[in-house]
Amino acid sequence: MKIKEIEIFAIKLPLVDPFIISYATYDAIKSIIVKMTTDDGIVGYGESVPDEHITGETWESTFQVLKNDLAPAVIGLDPREFEKIHEVMNHVVKPAPAAKAAIDIACFDIAGKSMNVPVYQLLGGRYHEKFPITHVLSIGEPEKMAEEAAKKIEQGYTSFKMKVGTQVNDDVARIKAVRERVGTNIAIRVDVNQGWGNASTTLKALRQMNNLDIDWLEQPVIDDDIDGLVEIKSKSDIALMIDEGLRNARDMREVIAKRAADKANIKLMKCGGIYPAMKLAVMAEMAGIECQIGSMVESSVGSAAGFHVAFSKKIISSVELTGPLKFSKDIGNLKYEVPFIQLNEQPGLGIDIDESILLELTAFSEKITK
Repeated sequence: MKIKEIEIFAIKLPLVDPFIISYATYDAIKSIIVKMTTDDGIVGYGESVPDEHITGETWESTFQVLKNDLAPAVIGLDPREFEKIHEVMNHVVKPAPAAKAAIDIACFDIAGKSMNVPVYQLLGGRYHEKFPITHVLSIGEPEKMAEEAAKKIEQGYTSFKMKVGTQVNDDVARIKAVRERVGTNIAIRVDVNQGWGNASTTLKALRQMNNLDIDWLEQPVIDDDIDGLVEIKSKSDIALMIDEGLRNARDMREVIAKRAADKANIKLMKCGGIYPAMKLAVMAEMAGIECQIGSMVESSVGSAAGFHVAFSKKIISSVELTGPLKFSKDIGNLKYEVPFIQLNEQPGLGIDIDESILLELTAFSEKITK
């Protein structure tokens, strides 16, 4: 089996509501979809959602890297040879993890379909039966965030990830408002997206949050400030999660060596896809660091890929792959049974692609052949 053809689609996924985090506001998510076809007619889909603030990649640059470098390099290779595929991609361009993730995910989709098994069976088999879905609250006025949380509880949600990362006092007011509204039996996770900058500001915030029963605090300092995370962890009893500061195995080694975090947020777009994500999960498991599979707000394609990783590993205890729930129009049909996600037994990623919607959302595209 060889990769015969790769089509690349630059699409814009429309959001129901704007997605607001500390460093950006999104009205739509720019994504790159890869459609990979083998010489025996098997088709696999992959996705790349780049973020220049995290991976250094843009929508436009990712399209060009896939078109000019990665797609031509892997055509003619066996998509089931994951290690070789990544070796070839790493030789062609570094780092470009989101671009590589699209190729990686498409290869796994094909491999699963060729063997008539779900992708998670290629990763060691299914461990988890289902995961609760955590609803993400975008940055807003305290009362608005609290009202949104209350409505989601009525739908069955039992955990929230609050986006903050502005002024500390404003952020604490947001967290207090949500906690007061939802009560004490609902899990609240706080994601700062680097917005508090340093350990000093973060510790100031934490002193005001001592009685708010926070599940964990995610990436409060800038991405490369591992020592800042170490300081925060040593002075607080709130669990600390690393996100933007964890992209690859080298980052994970530093986190482990310095015991810089209690939890690790692994995202396929940050590390290069399913294959490197599994490596990070194994490293974390050896060090006793719990993991989460997070999201760059992908469509059903990227979200399904993340779920297959999550369902296959014991050390992965939470997921935040809610992109398809945020879109007014999606290219795939990943099924959510709110407030849970349960994967099916279909081969590959286990989703169907509506190519008419894919073409409708496409801004530009390219086909690469041998």
